[in-house]
Amino acid sequence: MPYEYLPDIAIADVAFRATGNTIEEMFVAAARATTNVMVDDLSTVNERDEVSLDLSEDSLDMLLFDFLNELIFLKDTRQLLLLPKEMRINPKGSRYRLVAMLSGERLDPAKHPLNADVKAVTLHRFEVKATAEGWEATVVLDI
Repeated sequence: MPYEYLPDIAIADVAFRATGNTIEEMFVAAARATTNVMVDDLSTVNERDEVSLDLSEDSLDMLLFDFLNELIFLKDTRQLLLLPKEMRINPKGSRYRLVAMLSGERLDPAKHPLNADVKAVTLHRFEVKATAEGWEATVVLDI
């Protein structure tokens, strides 16, 4: 599985580990895990709306931090549940750049059984690292 929840890391929050063979796969797994905390069944989120993202950061971990917080921001401000459809992450000078196409639809509590209201990604135990199998991120979400 590309992500697993970690019940022993945070008591009042939700923690997960996301993995992937590539940086992009790990980012996608982290996005799916974050959205899955909010919505019980990701298969209920249809590809009706598209949003493009272009983010850059000095480090890969802060790029993931910004990316996941952007998903939460779009849910809070535009009531959109979004999942990555396409994604590229490239070094841009001394920075990392993420260009992504997200797809999803407006939040409908009748269609999307809700789990928890994610407020933000925290820096508590936040980590992105290369592993022998690829890439791994540990994320704690404030709920």
